[in-house]
Amino acid sequence: MTDREAALEAKLEAAQLENRLLREKIDALVRALYGKKSEKLDPAQLELLGGLAEKIDEAPAAVEPPAGVTQKAPSKPRRPGPRVPEHLPVKEVVLDPDEVLACPQEWRLMGEEVSEQLDYEPGRFYRRRLIRRKYVRKDAPFTAPVIAPLPPCMQERCLATPELIAQVVIGKYADHLPLYRQSQIYRRAGVELSRQTLCRWVDLAADTCQLLYEWMAREQMAHAYLQIDETPIPYLDPGRGQTAKGYLWVCSLPNGYVIYIWHPSRSAECLQQILPEHYRGIIQCDGYAAYPSVARQRAGPDLEQGPVQLASCWAHTRRKFFEAHEHAPSVAGWILGQIAQLYRIETRLRERRAGPGLCAVVRSAQSAPILARLRKAFILLRQRYRPQCSMAKAIDYALGQWTGLKVFIKNGIIVIDNNEVERAIRPTKIGAKNWTFIGSETSGRTAAILYTLIESAKRYGLDPYQYLLLLLRELPAATNWQIQAYTPAAIAKSKRLLPANAA
Repeated sequence: MTDREAALEAKLEAAQLENRLLREKIDALVRALYGKKSEKLDPAQLELLGGLAEKIDEAPAAVEPPAGVTQKAPSKPRRPGPRVPEHLPVKEVVLDPDEVLACPQEWRLMGEEVSEQLDYEPGRFYRRRLIRRKYVRKDAPFTAPVIAPLPPCMQERCLATPELIAQVVIGKYADHLPLYRQSQIYRRAGVELSRQTLCRWVDLAADTCQLLYEWMAREQMAHAYLQIDETPIPYLDPGRGQTAKGYLWVCSLPNGYVIYIWHPSRSAECLQQILPEHYRGIIQCDGYAAYPSVARQRAGPDLEQGPVQLASCWAHTRRKFFEAHEHAPSVAGWILGQIAQLYRIETRLRERRAGPGLCAVVRSAQSAPILARLRKAFILLRQRYRPQCSMAKAIDYALGQWTGLKVFIKNGIIVIDNNEVERAIRPTKIGAKNWTFIGSETSGRTAAILYTLIESAKRYGLDPYQYLLLLLRELPAATNWQIQAYTPAAIAKSKRLLPANAA
């Protein structure tokens, strides 16, 4: 082969490689825009990688269930048809034949047939008029008269009642209706409320609940295990000619509160402000560089013994291999099958309601061998792929996060992924698609407070509207020492409100 032929062959190989990498990027973009969002795979696709099984230590392909647990074939429950709820008030309409209405004295009632329908009446506005009568003693007509005081309120001379303000807040932050759309809805009902007026009421609700929000944030930061993630939210910045990008940092406690914190940036300094200086514990997060940066700053020379330890998310790791599945189906299918075994173990632990001690024992016995097998596979496979391809990037991500990925094995409190905090982010992204941006940088804190109250109430099974209405009615008269009695956990424990599905 001549030098010219060798050069042409090298160019052809480079062009083919570039073409394959560009196709991967285009496929990923098309799948993100138009493809299905589900990451489920057909079990038939999870094939064993040829040639790899001999190079990896043998381990059982299927994990045996813990003693006393019987596996049942999954059956899809049948969804019941629509029914009229029994707790709704009844409005009876009696229908008689025309001939009976013409001569009722000639007919005798012998029975009836009853059918029910679900009816709806649009929301109604009405005026609440507070009449405070003045009284004077009959035996002392010249003394000062007495009058009942006004009930505690969020703001004097405010036009709206707590019921209306709670509805506006729920409409925006729970039902994702922008304020201008709510203004149009109210206009059809015959009430003219401008967007600026609704915005002032939303700010008033946030100001009323600010002390409760700060109490919940301090209470959450006292725990030694948190899940943290962040999401971009555009906001108006006058003078720039376009929207600026702010961030809602979401701190979640599994089976506990979810706290939203607004910051105009995504830098590590924001995370330093979120975590108290004395914080010691485990932070479960994705691979964003700000988290290890803060951990190193607080650890000093010994990162492993620092006050902030990092745990990684297996859902993020799995997603990388799912994205590479089309281009390396056999390899990715085997890896996804191994990760599926980890999740089956976690599912059985949840079904048994296992405590931290039992979780640590089962994971050490059953999940640890799977992790050892995966790590050995990653090291062997990494040599087969060029750095630019999606499979190599997935393997590099997994190996780079490996220290955090194995944290959940020995610590039974840690869950396998931070999907719970990502589910808490979802309402903000749905809302952003409707209201597009936040009105100003300072409005980000308003959104953080109200999202915190609404989403935390949902986690404790409370109806968000009823919970927010209780806060707006009672917090104006509450003292600082009574704030802790209004957290979602305290309200759910006291059973002052009906559950969300019964409200």
